[in-house]
Amino acid sequence: MKYDVTIIGSGPGGYVAAIRCAQLGFKTALIEKYNTLGGTCLNVGCIPSKALLDSSEHYHNATHTFKTHGIDIQDIQVNLVQMIERKNGVVKITCDGIDFLMKKNKIDVYKGMGSFIDKNNIKISGETEQQIETDKVIIATGSKPATLPGIEVDKQRIITSTEALNMKEIPKHLVIIGGGVIGLELGSVYARLGSKVSVIEYTGTIIPTMDATLGKELQRSLRKLGFEFFFNHKVKSAKSNGTEVSIIADNEKGEEVSFTGDYCLLSVGRKAYTFGLNLEAAGVKMDERGRVETDAHLETNVKGIYAIGDVVKGAMLAHKAEEEGVFVAEIMAGQKPHINYNLIPGVVYTWPEVAGVGATEEELKKAGTKYKVGSFPMRALGRARASMDIDGLVKILADEATDEVLGVHMIGPRVADLIAEAVVAMEFRASAEDIARMSHAHPTYAEAVKEAALAATGNRAIHV
Repeated sequence: MKYDVTIIGSGPGGYVAAIRCAQLGFKTALIEKYNTLGGTCLNVGCIPSKALLDSSEHYHNATHTFKTHGIDIQDIQVNLVQMIERKNGVVKITCDGIDFLMKKNKIDVYKGMGSFIDKNNIKISGETEQQIETDKVIIATGSKPATLPGIEVDKQRIITSTEALNMKEIPKHLVIIGGGVIGLELGSVYARLGSKVSVIEYTGTIIPTMDATLGKELQRSLRKLGFEFFFNHKVKSAKSNGTEVSIIADNEKGEEVSFTGDYCLLSVGRKAYTFGLNLEAAGVKMDERGRVETDAHLETNVKGIYAIGDVVKGAMLAHKAEEEGVFVAEIMAGQKPHINYNLIPGVVYTWPEVAGVGATEEELKKAGTKYKVGSFPMRALGRARASMDIDGLVKILADEATDEVLGVHMIGPRVADLIAEAVVAMEFRASAEDIARMSHAHPTYAEAVKEAALAATGNRAIHV
């Protein structure tokens, strides 16, 4: 079979690229080695984790805030089996939706491991071995959880995010190695359900790639859930005896310290996944970190072979992969798309949620950019007091001379959705004054964005 474009990998980058290619008139094939489409995000990442986060938040509210709201419930119990089952149902419906979209767009789907025979011929090793010919290829094979020396993941007691989504019991004490997004989200799930959660982090803060204000605020909120944090600790080993895990680390003074829990979640980021692609046969180069090298058009050193998503440099985010999938499809069609990587938002789905876009305050200081700051606390909003979600703030960074918005950073209720307002504003190079002059419905969480913009334009916030 001969195709115009073949995509290897069906995650958010891959399946979106396939749909856009089909929309543009390319005869398109999609290769996926697993039985279901959707990649890490839909199967063992974004979607299932959000399902468990929502379920655990319902339980937490039932046990902590319902009484204040005037709702009395007796003998509340966690049914972890049902919680996992509901999560699996959400995943199935979502993945089935991708199957439907492939059929709707007349995309041929092949199940099996895709590997290069050469730049224009792909072998598919599945139940049977097949071979297809293609004019162009998009590599969208994503990433896998990263590991640390001295730690062997047994998938029983020492686990990754994949196993954490299918626990058979609620941990008594969950030790998390890594204070990044994935560990904090999954730690939130089990802290809400009653687990003691300890986070061991190599750096001096949680979510270290985001604006420092957000890390400090989130740390306060998570401590209320019972989280404990150990910063500037370098983990050297983790070993399981079958019922508990012992972790050894060096603290900031260089002293050896130990931790013990019944489960240990290794959550130290992710690494590009190119196993089995046989990139050498096509002549595709990788960088020193195992990522596929690409140019400004996301084309590799081999003409006609592109790569997108977690397998190339940049933030490992599903929506970044989607943008790149559309970008490459349109480049192939001779169009002139663009991606502003500075304006791809980052989100943490804890509660309160965390979101940011553009430059952080630390980045502006390092660059020597003169800026002004406007900040507004969520607790000053009537809507936040009504819902009892008063933790957090919105922070806007604007150019001191031009007032152009350079970065927006939020922690609070539903900021994962609110950050879109900031992205739109910054795409159109809005000033803080522009945002401040726009009407925001009352009472809403979004009013915090307007108030932060007012604060950035000369300390004009109304409700503080």
